[in-house]
Amino acid sequence: MTAVETKRKRVLLMYITKVSGHRQATIAIQKSLKAIDPTLETPAINGFGYTYPILEKMVNQAYMSVIKTTPQLWDYLYDNPKFFKRSQNIKKFLFKSSHAKLERLFKRHDPSVVVCTQAFPCGMVADFKRQHNLDFKIVGVLTDFAPHSYWINDGVDYYVVPSQDSKERFMAKGVPAPMIKVYGIPVKHKFAQKHEQHTAARNLGLDPSIPLILVMGGGQGLGPIKKIVKSLSKINTAVQIVVLAGNNKKVIDKLKKLVKKSENKIMPMGFLKNVDEYMDAASVIITKPGGITTAESLVKGLPMAIIDPLPGQEMRNTDFLIKNGIAIRVDSASDIGEEIEVLLKTPSRLAAMRKAALEFSYPDSSMDIARLIMEQL
Repeated sequence: MTAVETKRKRVLLMYITKVSGHRQATIAIQKSLKAIDPTLETPAINGFGYTYPILEKMVNQAYMSVIKTTPQLWDYLYDNPKFFKRSQNIKKFLFKSSHAKLERLFKRHDPSVVVCTQAFPCGMVADFKRQHNLDFKIVGVLTDFAPHSYWINDGVDYYVVPSQDSKERFMAKGVPAPMIKVYGIPVKHKFAQKHEQHTAARNLGLDPSIPLILVMGGGQGLGPIKKIVKSLSKINTAVQIVVLAGNNKKVIDKLKKLVKKSENKIMPMGFLKNVDEYMDAASVIITKPGGITTAESLVKGLPMAIIDPLPGQEMRNTDFLIKNGIAIRVDSASDIGEEIEVLLKTPSRLAAMRKAALEFSYPDSSMDIARLIMEQL
């Protein structure tokens, strides 16, 4: 096999943060690439953690601290043109100082295509490509519905965005239309395999005649989950409540104490490998509007109730969902039970929300992205 042929068989995938939607999107693309060509080499790395392991920990800690204590600060900074302009010197320094590590990485893998599911590695690799006059392709894959300016970098060949609205925003920022592909946020193939609601409920050992409310708090079980479940337990009709709290053991333990006190069936759980089956069985999902969870819910045609969205990307995702009739937003956890009860008693509205969700879904997103990547090889 020649050197050129060897290079054609390598795609480097980059994300940030081990437990994140960016990584989930990366894995979905990686699996689709392997489905097309099992011989393809598709190494996936944490781009931020590889180049700046200490800084990554500091940034993650600072981000969580700001979100918990002064969320309005993050909302102010998110895609703020003034902050973006002032941060350019820092960005240039980080990009330039990453080149030595990137050079070693690229010598090891020699990729023809680099796929980035987060803006920082996308910009970093684009700068490396430009400064060293390299010829590999870069595909940036967005995992939220509101594109921000940090994605825009010379050297990126394609952007994959979740909606036509996102494409128009990128075009307004100067990105040529042919470079922007509306393929949706990549989700695992199993989410595209829809099962009938009652059948899915029976397969999970649930009562198909009783509505299932799915409560999700993301990988870290964030949000007022206990208050949400307390409010849901007051609903004056029979419901089943499945709560997915990720790795937040403290929340799970607290919820277990509520199980015996409620007349409705409450099932607190951590990480599950079959979330797709619970989505099939659910009548509505109460969740934080992270990009991946949102995309999965859209593919399943699942009406959404948003509570306590994080400032920045989650707030923008919420705006998109409400604007298009896919979700409702409830500002107080104590009111969520009443709002969900109204929804469950209005089948026509739930049906309209399901239809809207499906209209904005991209069940083949990861495979479409994989085909785009293969074309670049």
